[in-house]
Amino acid sequence: MTAARLVVTPLHPVFAAEVSGVDFTSSLDRGTVAELIAAMDRYAVCAYRPGRPMPNQAHIALGQALGPIDTTPVFAIAGRKRSRLPAELNDVANIDENDEVMKEGSRVILFRRGDRLWHTDMSFHPKRAVYSLLSAHEIPPEGGDTEFADLRAAYDALAPSTKAEIEDLVAVHSIWHSRAEAGFPEPTAEEIASRPSARHRLVQRHPGSGRKTLYLASHASHIEGWPTDQGRVLLRELKEFATQSRFVYRHSWRLGDVVIWDNRCTMHRGTPYEDTRYRRDMRRATTREPAVAS
Repeated sequence: MTAARLVVTPLHPVFAAEVSGVDFTSSLDRGTVAELIAAMDRYAVCAYRPGRPMPNQAHIALGQALGPIDTTPVFAIAGRKRSRLPAELNDVANIDENDEVMKEGSRVILFRRGDRLWHTDMSFHPKRAVYSLLSAHEIPPEGGDTEFADLRAAYDALAPSTKAEIEDLVAVHSIWHSRAEAGFPEPTAEEIASRPSARHRLVQRHPGSGRKTLYLASHASHIEGWPTDQGRVLLRELKEFATQSRFVYRHSWRLGDVVIWDNRCTMHRGTPYEDTRYRRDMRRATTREPAVAS
């Protein structure tokens, strides 16, 4: 019997694809994993649409097939409890430990609204996120789409003078910077201590595709060695350039969708929905650059 092979269907002229033909809830052989990684290197965002929520253990196994998976809390949020899901899955739902929609004013709700800014998962950590695998267990009746931007295509389109200017720059990333931008209240001392800032080059070479890419996020606070205001102007201009419609794919979620994206060459953001009215149960596995560190 011939093994099922991955079918890849482009979703956007520049990047993003739907993958099918393989049951991702089953154990994947090495050939299929290699095909999926090749699709990720080409498209950076791949959507799998089985039509039903992926069981947690299958979700974890898929993440583990793609690389070392994060199991450690990377920051603290005062009042957050991690009792709903296994340690390998990041709970990005608006549902509390009592299975109820969180109320307005919840510190977790206020924190999650920061995800509506363009960002790259875990750029605020020295060991960057590689793949994020987000699984939709419940979706609201309206809103809550996710937009993705291809930072390789954006880099390619920059003027040569801009490429030369930014080639050797380093940005400082902080989760608390992006949350302040989104209106999160002043972080507690415990929260600040739980995740200090990290440094990353603004221009990187994506290891899978070999293409140069911007490495941007709302977490990027400033450019190292530049006046803060001047650096923030540059970062804002680059984010605005990189999120033009020609570089952006918008994913409208269906129940059961699993979307995988490469954080090393994309940004993404959630679009608004009524987060104190409608349930949205999203669960994320995250692979990390070796070796995984807390």
